[in-house]
Amino acid sequence: MHVFKVTKFDPEHFGARGYFGPEDVQSDHGPLEAAYLAAVRAFAEDTGVTELTIREPSVGGPINFGLEPHVEGHGLTGLFPPDLTGYHDGARVPLATGVALVKAMLRDNGAWCRLEVDGRFFVHVGYDQYMYVGSADPCDDAADRVRALGLFPEPIRCSPWDVAADELDTPRPADEAFWTELAELATARGTVLLQENFVGNASRWRRLRGGDVPDARHGLTPRASLLVWPELNGDVTAALGELHGRGLCTLVREDAEGVITSRPVVGDDLPAISAELADARGAMVISLLEGESEPLLAAVLPDDDGVVRVRWSR
Repeated sequence: MHVFKVTKFDPEHFGARGYFGPEDVQSDHGPLEAAYLAAVRAFAEDTGVTELTIREPSVGGPINFGLEPHVEGHGLTGLFPPDLTGYHDGARVPLATGVALVKAMLRDNGAWCRLEVDGRFFVHVGYDQYMYVGSADPCDDAADRVRALGLFPEPIRCSPWDVAADELDTPRPADEAFWTELAELATARGTVLLQENFVGNASRWRRLRGGDVPDARHGLTPRASLLVWPELNGDVTAALGELHGRGLCTLVREDAEGVITSRPVVGDDLPAISAELADARGAMVISLLEGESEPLLAAVLPDDDGVVRVRWSR
């Protein structure tokens, strides 16, 4: 792959890290941002790419390394429905949608993903207005056009956001054996909770009995991560006690209408959490520290051919 680091910083003047203050690491929402988006189109056109694949998508989470606050809708409003149908790992989108996703990432709106064409092309957006573009073609013409836009496409060996550099275990597929085991587990326990992580930092929850499992298989987001947890603790006070002394955790709660949701919390924010759980039917605290809170089962949805292509382990 021919890989370029595309920035607004002139390396001859600024070196490897070219900014001096916060104003330099934010999108200007104007001419410079338009130049970045034109650069994506230029490299895609030189490569003959008209469609991109979304990989490892996420929405805004509890930790934001950018300077701009996340916006409502994470920058996806108008691109995908409110339930984010079509925004998932492996989804193919037109180049125009991919460019709009790059805009959302440059603005720190909350959404983030890798955009790729397997073996042919990629766009990765990092922090501080650094963008990385890779192509199977040299793209000399595109590089010249990007320089004319006032940006600096520097040839580099690889993108620092290349997932190939990550070492991940191959996750268990949600195959027939998984669903059978889930049904047996739900029958033995009476009920269990299924957490569907359909994009990073976003989950859907449902309570399952043994007989519910066949229907639960339908309507899941492609390539979703599936975690199975024990039933919620009906003693909300006891669940709150699990937060003492903990840092960042996930709080799962069932409201008065029976809707189960989750959100990140910090253990020392007990007064606010206690008020939030005042009318809850049940709750559970999941530690984010490795080894402290393990699901009963974990798997990811394979593609229709049975192959697991996700690049995360949970």
